Amino acid sequence: MLRLHFKSETFIAVNGLNRYTMPLSTMKNIFTAIILLCITANIAAGQDVLKGTVYEKSSNTRLNNVFIRDGNNKLITITDKDGNFSIKAGVGHTITFTSPGYLADTLYLVDLRPKRVEMVSQTIALSQVNVTATRLNFNPKAEYPEVYEKSKVYAFSPSTWFSKEGKDARRLKRFFKREEEERYVDNAFSKSYVGNIVPLKGQDLENFLTLYRPSFTYMKNNNQETIVAYINDSYKKFMALPPEKRTLAPLVTP
Repeated sequence: MLRLHFKSETFIAVNGLNRYTMPLSTMKNIFTAIILLCITANIAAGQDVLKGTVYEKSSNTRLNNVFIRDGNNKLITITDKDGNFSIKAGVGHTITFTSPGYLADTLYLVDLRPKRVEMVSQTIALSQVNVTATRLNFNPKAEYPEVYEKSKVYAFSPSTWFSKEGKDARRLKRFFKREEEERYVDNAFSKSYVGNIVPLKGQDLENFLTLYRPSFTYMKNNNQETIVAYINDSYKKFMALPPEKRTLAPLVTP
């Protein structure tokens, strides 16, 4: 057992049969050096953080739920409701920004000054292409396994409860779950499928799909027969609406 003794100006450490003697002033210098090293390490760690804000390029709107990943240290984060983010990174690292409906963007860090990132909407970039409502297959567990690993909470590891990285991973996990559910509804309640059941075309069909879009829970808990009945019943309600009620309010650009 290690025992420490202070005697006059001498520091004595006793470990079993071994006895170590050191001037108290020397020991104070060692403790001071250790404290300074810890402070320096904390300051350096605090400096290796990249902060910034993500905007939509066309409208200058701040984008929330943008997935951000450092390709070098494999850390992840997600923008908050105001489009802001912070992530541990370093000069020379490559940062990627991805979000459904936007072209992925890559940033090579030459410094750690706050960044303004502008993402281009796919509907604008692909304006000359026939874009359908059906989104590509999405398997986040295969594409982002680190999100699901970092989102885990362990009973005897408090750092997994409160760390920013863990909280961001859990936010991303919830976001991915919502995205999976939306894509499921997109596929099951697609324009081509509904258009084969009801005699609507063009903008009328688009309005119908938006006004009567079912929830993920409904689609999962019902079979094809009841879904067809739901579409037909919704079509009757749609046709009973006054013409001005069948159109959607125009989007207002902030």
